[in-house]
Amino acid sequence: METVTLIFVAIHIIGAAALVGGWLAKFKNPTVTLSQWWGAIIMLVTGLILVGLSYVGDGDGPNNVKIAVKLGLALLVFITAWIGRRKENRGQPVPIGIAHSVGGLSLINLVIAVVWQ
Repeated sequence: METVTLIFVAIHIIGAAALVGGWLAKFKNPTVTLSQWWGAIIMLVTGLILVGLSYVGDGDGPNNVKIAVKLGLALLVFITAWIGRRKENRGQPVPIGIAHSVGGLSLINLVIAVVWQ
């Protein structure tokens, strides 16, 4: 079970790298890239899987308040990435606030994951 968890953690980190890396790469000309969209999907899905795996394991499960905060942020990232990709696919400019919120909220979510014990 530990190996499965570690595989999903690795995939989760790859999603985070796609989100924050895509944001930093396009910081001067903000948009929502395809890699950010897929990163948002990967982060949300693997995060939910990791929470489920933590309940199945021998431990007491995760801190539910922390998970609720992180899930709320992940949903905001997913929604803003979806809005940004939709505008991008239609040839419309992505609002700067939408583009920066995808990366900024992802970064905040990462900080919460590391700092909040």
